[in-house]
Amino acid sequence: MPVRSLRVAPVSLFLAALLAGCASGGGRHGTALADGARAQVAILETTDVHANVLSYDYYKQREDTSLGYERVATLIRRARAEFPNSFLFDSGDTIQGNVLADYQAKVKPVGCDEKLGIYAAMDAMDYDGATAGNHEFNYGLGFLSQVTGTPMNVDGGRSERCAGPAFPLVLSNVFSARDGAPIFKPWTIVEKPITVTDADGRTRQVPLRVGIIGFTPPPIMQWDKQNLEGKVTVTGVVEAARRYLPQLQAQHPDLVVAILHGGLNTADYTPDMENAGWHLAGVPGIDALLLGHSHAEFPGPRYRGMAEVDAERGFVRGVPAVMGGFFGKDLGVIELALRRQDGRWVVDRQASHSEVRPICSGKDQCVPADPAIAPLVAQAHQATLAYVDTPIGRSQVHFTSYFVDQGNNSALAVVNAAQRDYVREELPRLHPELAGVPVLSAAAPFRTGFGGSDDYTDVPAGTLTLRSAADLYFYPNTLAAVKIDGAGLKAWLERSAERYNRIDPGKSGEQALINGRYVGYNVDQIQGGIAYTIDVTRPAGQRIVSLTWQGRPVAPRQPFVVATNNYRANGGGEFPGLDGSNIVLAAPDGNREILAAWLQRKGTITAADLEPTPWRFAPVEARGPLTFDCPAGKLAVAREAGLDDIRELRASGDGRAVCAIDLSR
Repeated sequence: MPVRSLRVAPVSLFLAALLAGCASGGGRHGTALADGARAQVAILETTDVHANVLSYDYYKQREDTSLGYERVATLIRRARAEFPNSFLFDSGDTIQGNVLADYQAKVKPVGCDEKLGIYAAMDAMDYDGATAGNHEFNYGLGFLSQVTGTPMNVDGGRSERCAGPAFPLVLSNVFSARDGAPIFKPWTIVEKPITVTDADGRTRQVPLRVGIIGFTPPPIMQWDKQNLEGKVTVTGVVEAARRYLPQLQAQHPDLVVAILHGGLNTADYTPDMENAGWHLAGVPGIDALLLGHSHAEFPGPRYRGMAEVDAERGFVRGVPAVMGGFFGKDLGVIELALRRQDGRWVVDRQASHSEVRPICSGKDQCVPADPAIAPLVAQAHQATLAYVDTPIGRSQVHFTSYFVDQGNNSALAVVNAAQRDYVREELPRLHPELAGVPVLSAAAPFRTGFGGSDDYTDVPAGTLTLRSAADLYFYPNTLAAVKIDGAGLKAWLERSAERYNRIDPGKSGEQALINGRYVGYNVDQIQGGIAYTIDVTRPAGQRIVSLTWQGRPVAPRQPFVVATNNYRANGGGEFPGLDGSNIVLAAPDGNREILAAWLQRKGTITAADLEPTPWRFAPVEARGPLTFDCPAGKLAVAREAGLDDIRELRASGDGRAVCAIDLSR
């Protein structure tokens, strides 16, 4: 027995040494990496690119240097030169969002052996991983399965493996209704060699194993109900993290990066929370957090004052985090300082920070496009240009969203007219009992300057093309109609009126008219014979006064059917009474396609085809100017729409200005 023990011990010691040398963080020749070693690692992030491969505006048919993945690619190359140790990830909303995306998905869908344009561009930049955003589901599970190269055991999914991106996609909170399995891998580990500095100052290369886990917003089940209901199930973000992080950690990664298509919300957590990043950061085991969905930048001033959030250095509840803008306008960078402690890598939070790097440091001061990107989508780009130039009619009306918050309803009136006609034609066949119920229509302005001075709908009078329809209706929603009552109608309008700040007439100095935290695409204007007044001196929830239909006051129990889109009808925007339960028509047709067909059928659109703006402001005798951000040099458009109470106060030099409106009249 003693002899046998002597023989076993050296073997055990040898195996232990071998395992130590092979473990992550080991050095050359099997030498373990000692405590005290240090490394700098950059986590690079893109998010909400929305298929903007090129710096091009398909609606205005011109170059737009303020956006585009081809310019983010330049930032990526520069960041890699600055940080030799780097990993690159994407936080979703990648495959949908412009006419190029629609062309490759709906007009001339890519084949199983073809790679989607945005994925070809991303592959050129060697991504290490990504997750799926809510808009990944807009074209259906079959298309998503195909273009991501992911066989899915779901109704309509692809069983074969088609051409997809070269990087892994991870998603931990969406499951097949058939077998309960995740439709993507919930997590994976990517490994790269990094250069480290030993405690004695010498440098060498060691492998770094980074675990990634992905999450999408749970409300996709409402927003894309037509594509997802009965096919997949969804869990909350925190629940998914608690389920899968132990599996991931059992593989002993050096770092864990959570990739969330969501923003930050400190409200009480619920499993269907849309922006659960703050709560996710509180789940133990996450070393870095990538955010998205909110079309904002983190770190940044929008998040100052949020509990347990450092909006300057980029930390959420002690976790380094970043959200890199949208539309290819920015690159998110987390610079992690790592140190070796107790045989593992830990993040030195005092020496780490996050930042968002814009492609444009100022007006006309944008980085050049990476020349490798445009050729990858040249053929699809040219085909898209030809497609959007297809004539479909003419208009005598100038459709714009420049002053939609102040009362220029032209760009919404045409959408409402098309939606209302569609529902009035289709609804009697499905619900003859609703034949006598008034049909209204709700439309929101999708482009209100949030993305810059060119981020407005602008369709001049003259020839209308498919590009015009895409400009007027930005997203590939499908039409839905809901049945509500007069009380629900008022609540709907009250929610939209939260777009405005409460104005104090007795306050001197400037007051901002617009609540910048309330996004334009949640400001529905409803037409169909109603009229109402918005009193901005009243608190939110009490601003809609004088609500009438065909000149008579709307009664609380008076029935209405309202045409809208699937996003709003299923709860998007958190409008009272809209949760999918009162849908009376779920159309197979897209709102944009319905609009295009209506324009084509009409031939020539005149002002007589459109209802005038249904609302007005209650008079306000304010002591100081009521201001709002506006596009510079567009007062003629306001005058054209009859808004002669607006003046431009000052221009910023980047195409933006500050305007004021006089509500005393």
